[in-house]
Amino acid sequence: MLKICKKLFPLNRSLGGVANILTLNILKKNIESFKIKKFNSGEIVYDWKVPKVWEVEDAYIETPDKKKICDFKKNNLHLMAYSISTNKVLDLKEIKKKIFSIKKNPNAIPYKTNYYKKDWAFCLEDRIKKKLKVGNYRAYIKTIFIKSFLPYGEIFIKGKSKKEVLLSTYICHPSMANNEISGMVVTREITKWLQQKNRYYSYRILFLPETIGSISYIKKNLKKMKKNIFAGYQITCIGDERQFSVMPSKQRNSISDRIAIKVLKTLKGKKRIYNWLERGSDERQYCSPLINLPICSLMRSKYWDYKEYHTSLDVIGNVVTAKGLKGGFEFVKKVIKEIESVRIPIATKPCEPFLQKYNIWKNKKNSYHPTNNVHNILNFISYCDGDKSVDEIAKIIKIDRKKKNKLLELIYKKKLIKFL
Repeated sequence: MLKICKKLFPLNRSLGGVANILTLNILKKNIESFKIKKFNSGEIVYDWKVPKVWEVEDAYIETPDKKKICDFKKNNLHLMAYSISTNKVLDLKEIKKKIFSIKKNPNAIPYKTNYYKKDWAFCLEDRIKKKLKVGNYRAYIKTIFIKSFLPYGEIFIKGKSKKEVLLSTYICHPSMANNEISGMVVTREITKWLQQKNRYYSYRILFLPETIGSISYIKKNLKKMKKNIFAGYQITCIGDERQFSVMPSKQRNSISDRIAIKVLKTLKGKKRIYNWLERGSDERQYCSPLINLPICSLMRSKYWDYKEYHTSLDVIGNVVTAKGLKGGFEFVKKVIKEIESVRIPIATKPCEPFLQKYNIWKNKKNSYHPTNNVHNILNFISYCDGDKSVDEIAKIIKIDRKKKNKLLELIYKKKLIKFL
């Protein structure tokens, strides 16, 4: 995973373009089921429009003494993403207005984007910005916008059940190790692991440009997603060693949430469960109104909550490590193993079933009261709505493992329940 991180790190990814295609081809290597697909520029997706592809030829600021700063060729974070071309001479006061920096993090180049508005800007360490001298500065940017497509990756791994687990990560930021690359490489490694296993559930795995990618995918596939996806996870910021964390779905009580939180509590070290008001990744789209899929996020240090986030300090070694990636991989693997062990029963009959018809309700002489076993059967079936596991229902109705297995065998044989 660390080796692939190093290949992916320098690429100038954005919403689309050559670097994104190269990224997907690196991720695709040795994964036959990995399909590279596309969203066309100009396509209307709900309230959004798929933008043109942005490519950079060159960008820098020339100081009064003819030295280059904010040189894109030295660090692609120096240029605000989707900056338009410009060639202007500005004085110190004017050029400072076009340079982003972070006063509280003076050694970091911030990462800034401007996808949907025509503008330009640079990014620079605040310690350097403060030392800029009075004089004229030349701001030079040469970029092009192409009506093309935003590429994305999709993998489908078929299991015994048609019900799917969604795994999603994003591919749209350059040169940031934890925020961007860790999600890609851990998800790729999970894919390889899943392909070697006998699976009960099917898995749909997505590598998308954040926000516009997930919105576009939902627009294209909502009906199928609503029908098939019963659990899923956004995988992001998962390569450091500092903590493990979960961002629950908006519902907070989906099967995805319950499993993720259950696994999180078993892990050693620091851990944290966030709430929906602290969201910030593509769980925003998967759980949005009228969509409401049961998707939550699996992370180590959450986006926004570590000092190197969205800066040039989010690098391999300083933030992302081999140990951190392995821990992130094991976290996701444990969650999936738990999902694979889960069976979700669904009642096959509306209303309470007529148990005498199935030779289950056997009355004693002069008694029309159900036995304890019949009570357990009716109680169990009453919770078979397709949103609770067998073990969760057994815990609610307070029956032990032996009774649960015997009861389950009977009602499944009588076709009173089915499984997702």
